[in-house]
Amino acid sequence: MTRALDDQAMLDIAIEQARIGLSEGGIPVGGAIFRADGTLLGAGRNRLVQNNDPSMHGETDAFRAAGRQPRYTDLTLVTTLAPCRYCSGLISQFRFKKVLVGDYVNAQGGVEWLRAQGIDVVDLASPECIRMTAEFQQRRPDLWNECIGDG
Repeated sequence: MTRALDDQAMLDIAIEQARIGLSEGGIPVGGAIFRADGTLLGAGRNRLVQNNDPSMHGETDAFRAAGRQPRYTDLTLVTTLAPCRYCSGLISQFRFKKVLVGDYVNAQGGVEWLRAQGIDVVDLASPECIRMTAEFQQRRPDLWNECIGDG
């Protein structure tokens, strides 16, 4: 049986994905999806640059990696950055139980909208996630704006 992971351990997996994405020349946003018992179902990263795909955000890549699930209402989605409106739509559509967010400082996305729908969104206020996003926004505002639809 898999031992349940704590919030930071789950976020660490998403952070590793964000680091990989950054090392590949992409946007440092990572995501992961877990069962309640801590089983990792899928992890991914923003691959706008790597795959030339503006729909490949960290959350959507993790969602695709997790594959088909009988239901999502008992799953936790972890992301290094507050999910944008696009990813929030996915979270809402599939009714994820919980969302763990590493950085709610540099972008707020659809967090309040998700909360209004009763989805448990937890701001982990990760210094590493906040720093990584802020540094990227400063270094590559062109790519950041393209990713969020302001390009």
